[in-house]
Amino acid sequence: MQAGELAALGTATSWTASSLAFESSARRIGSLSLNLVRVVMALGWLTLAAGVLRGRALPDDADATRWGYLLASGVVGLVLGDLCTFRAYLELGARRTMVVSTATPIFTAALAWLALGERVTPIEALAMLVIVLGVALAVGERTEGAVDGPRRTRGTLLALGGALGQAGGLLLSKRGLAEPLLAPGDGYSSIAGTQIRMIAGVIGFVLVLTAVRWWPRVAVAVRDRAAMGWAAIGALFGPGLGVTLSLYAVTHAHAGVAAALMATTPVLVIPLVALRGERVGARGVVGALIAVGGAALIALA
Repeated sequence: MQAGELAALGTATSWTASSLAFESSARRIGSLSLNLVRVVMALGWLTLAAGVLRGRALPDDADATRWGYLLASGVVGLVLGDLCTFRAYLELGARRTMVVSTATPIFTAALAWLALGERVTPIEALAMLVIVLGVALAVGERTEGAVDGPRRTRGTLLALGGALGQAGGLLLSKRGLAEPLLAPGDGYSSIAGTQIRMIAGVIGFVLVLTAVRWWPRVAVAVRDRAAMGWAAIGALFGPGLGVTLSLYAVTHAHAGVAAALMATTPVLVIPLVALRGERVGARGVVGALIAVGGAALIALA
């Protein structure tokens, strides 16, 4: 397994930790307030890491073209994609939304082929499909309450919009990081690239919260110490470490393959939720094993 593919698995692992922390925080302050809090905290973590690891706290060595691609990536992936996904949770339910979101690797591979001419090998394509099947099987295990026709349609379209936003964000990041704009053969720092994406996220969510007049609720949220503690942990592992690894992954592996490996997060969550007492049925276990088999197939490719 190549470095980019290992980074994609690291992304899934980081997002597994962050998803549980964000769940605890969102239960106290709501998802919309959490969206702004998490990107602000992540930007803080990343600035600290950049100062230590790069000797440069801010991404001021990026030129205008890099800034353009990476800001666009943040808007498409972090703001538009996440807003669609979180709204889909309300319309469709979390589990059905996660099933629809397994389309992300397929969208990513298709966009990478159309925009970058990137092709995957037959073995990689098979492994991607195996992973998507395993994840869909695992997250679709339990049946939620019935959803009526109009809500189901809206929710499905929103979930597809979220998946497309994530795919577009990854491709824009790959373009902004991998393009040799500074010197022939050079790429750009994944940490600095993630900082630029988070700056776009902060600006985007500030505009959204202003438009919906949400600031009084944000003021209440930031006074909740427990919620802020969980949010800080989630921001470290999610939009901080996880997104940084995801940017490294898409620049050192085929984008569709990296996205498929990153999509294993719902499977990695299964043993953790089982440890805290949630029931996991046979279908969830089988789906997890299928997804692991797909990841192993990529390692052997």
